[in-house]
Amino acid sequence: MSEGVRATPHPLRTLGHRLFELFRTVAQNSPSRFAIFVFVGLILIFTGLFSLPIASSNGQVTAFADALFTAVSTICVTGLATVNMATHWSPFGHVLIFIGVQIGAMGVLTLASILGLVISRRLGLRAKLIAASDTNPLRSHGGPVNESQTVRLGDIGALLRVVALSTLVIEFVVAVLLYPGMLASGIEWNVALWEAPFYAAMAFTNTGFTPNVEGVGAFADNYWVLLVLMGGVFLGSIGFPVIFALRRELWHIRRWPLHTKLTLITTTTLFVVGGLVFLGLEFNNPATLGSLDAADTTMQSFFLSAMTRSGGFAVLNMSELNGSSQIVAMMLMFVGGGSASTAGGIKVTTLAVIALAVWSEAKGRNSTQVFRRRIPSDVLRVALSVLAWGSTIVAVSTVIILQITKADVASVLFDVISGFATVGLSTGLTETLPDSAKYVLAVTIVMGRVGTVTLAAAVAATSRSQLYSLPVERPIVG
Repeated sequence: MSEGVRATPHPLRTLGHRLFELFRTVAQNSPSRFAIFVFVGLILIFTGLFSLPIASSNGQVTAFADALFTAVSTICVTGLATVNMATHWSPFGHVLIFIGVQIGAMGVLTLASILGLVISRRLGLRAKLIAASDTNPLRSHGGPVNESQTVRLGDIGALLRVVALSTLVIEFVVAVLLYPGMLASGIEWNVALWEAPFYAAMAFTNTGFTPNVEGVGAFADNYWVLLVLMGGVFLGSIGFPVIFALRRELWHIRRWPLHTKLTLITTTTLFVVGGLVFLGLEFNNPATLGSLDAADTTMQSFFLSAMTRSGGFAVLNMSELNGSSQIVAMMLMFVGGGSASTAGGIKVTTLAVIALAVWSEAKGRNSTQVFRRRIPSDVLRVALSVLAWGSTIVAVSTVIILQITKADVASVLFDVISGFATVGLSTGLTETLPDSAKYVLAVTIVMGRVGTVTLAAAVAATSRSQLYSLPVERPIVG
């Protein structure tokens, strides 16, 4: 080759370099949008994997709509299914589900931060600010956080380590506790070696998939297994910021961040109240609790209360619940679990902030106060936005699916809320949906899992600051 003549780079190498630079730029400049991009990319990858003949038990290619819905439900740790999860998928398919829920459980922003760190070789300041504002137990607004808040920028790396470590440790402990209980229920020791970790992962990630045909019903009389599953669901639903705070200040309750206190109090209250309400509404229903003794009735009532919060495991048939119980279940599902957790819904802190604001207004206070702390007004605005946006998503999806299927409105609303809140409980409607309705429900699940805060942050990246104020005029409200 003569001097002055340069070798032409290979087209694929040039394209790969450009894509890499594009990903790095997006990861550094807009982590929230990069998170959504990664999330959708993972869904497409797992859709392709679930479509492989090796993934199905009969060796046939799974229909695209079912493969896509399964990928969405897996990555979004939802638990809804359009096929029989125990019999349709091969061992390879079940391994894909196991891996997928682990990835999905890490959360959109956490996953994006890790991948952004790998691509850019460092976690940029902007990424740290957004990650801190989303996972901060004392997050007071949707943008950058101040140094007085509990999880500071320097703590983000530690928080990411807590996410990964807590996931592995909790799932391992839950699996170890489940194993003897499964043996006591007649599960063979070698089968339990697989089902115990699988159930542990589904419990902590709040997914609700089951590897056996009978599902959790096989352990309906085994209180030990049910209690361990409830414990795993609870730990997954309180959120990584709460786990992070408890890890540092477990025995110093007064030092707990306000977010931790509100999450634990609201979660416990909803669990207890939900269990008591289900007990009162279903104790004389022969199709659910009416045929059980007092101990079983109490256990199944509180198990149902825990699972409607995003767990997704079901011993009782949701379609056989009284209409009043289905309404209560929808309310609990819509609320969901804690922020930055494996649970979905509008989150318990959203409910707590709105309830505290209503109470403060009734008391005539100028600000929302709790535990000698004042909650800023912008937090209330975010809470109301999340409530309004979540309600809109559920309403629109319900109307569209009703128009497509002409099904019973209660069944459609139940499954739509279950999808939006990534719960996984179903009246049986999801398995009978036509492909067009499956796509609508899949979009609903993605929007519920990605989270309104992440979507808002992605849109806000292009917003401009307004340096002036308009005249005030008060419309009539109420």
